Amino acid sequence: MRPLLAASAAVGLTGLGAGAAAHLWSRHVEIHRYTLREFELRILPPGTRTVRVLHLSDIHLMPDQDRKLAFLEHLSALRPHLVIDTGDNIASAASVPVLAQALDPLLRRPGAFVMGSNDMYEPAPKNPARYLLPDARPEGLTERTELTLPTPELARRLSAHGWKDLTNARASIELDGLEVRLVGVDDPHLDRDEMPPVAEPAPPAPPHGNVLRLGVAHAPYRRVLDAFVADGTDLLLAGHTHGGQLRVPGIGALVTNCDLPRKQARGLSDWHGVPLHVSAGMGASPYSDYRLFTPPEATLLTLRAPRSGPGVLSTPNPC
Repeated sequence: MRPLLAASAAVGLTGLGAGAAAHLWSRHVEIHRYTLREFELRILPPGTRTVRVLHLSDIHLMPDQDRKLAFLEHLSALRPHLVIDTGDNIASAASVPVLAQALDPLLRRPGAFVMGSNDMYEPAPKNPARYLLPDARPEGLTERTELTLPTPELARRLSAHGWKDLTNARASIELDGLEVRLVGVDDPHLDRDEMPPVAEPAPPAPPHGNVLRLGVAHAPYRRVLDAFVADGTDLLLAGHTHGGQLRVPGIGALVTNCDLPRKQARGLSDWHGVPLHVSAGMGASPYSDYRLFTPPEATLLTLRAPRSGPGVLSTPNPC
């Protein structure tokens, strides 16, 4: 029996060692491995010029996160034609002016945003086992009304130079002959989403006929994605999932913190024939500031007109 006991002890120690190594990596290394992912989509009308869309999400900024702020500032060098922010920008009231300063060059480009729950309520410690429940939301979350973060100030800062606030709203942006029609909802994770009505009469197509329709939400709940598809959306954009935050090789994301299938927790996929991009986001709650096999990210989506048919190319690029 002694050799068996020794072998069992060795296996146990190996497991503990691997767990400790994974914790150190996810908490102190990978959480800072900021990555730029790139995808190409051929969804623009024929003859339309290329459009570069920068998708930001789940920054969860604390004001002292210098490496995250440096990455945000670096993104302006991409010179995107359009910036879409899918919420959960801050983790502290003190982060609002710091975020605005880091984003300033991007805020001066055409853009739009929606809010997430962490733009409204201060983060709090949670039992991570809750995420394995069918509905991981803490009791009473959707009934909260009094904000604990300066959400109106955040919205004012984000829209100061023209970004569109898509909180249960529609908007339009003109990009060099392309009309981008946007529809967005308030955070579905808080049950605040209300699909905005279509304008009556519906806006006519511009003379050039080039229209791109984007559906924007923080949390990619199925009901919201279905509503966007029914609305005629050409591209769906969301965040919230953190890509699972902890991923297991060969399995992928264990949870999505919503009813989206786990295999669609990050990246580009298809939702009833419409491209869906879910950003794994740039951060995490300060009470669970770690990532494993899903580094923090921003995404550059290059939209082009089709050659002979739709196609997708995906290339992740560490930045």
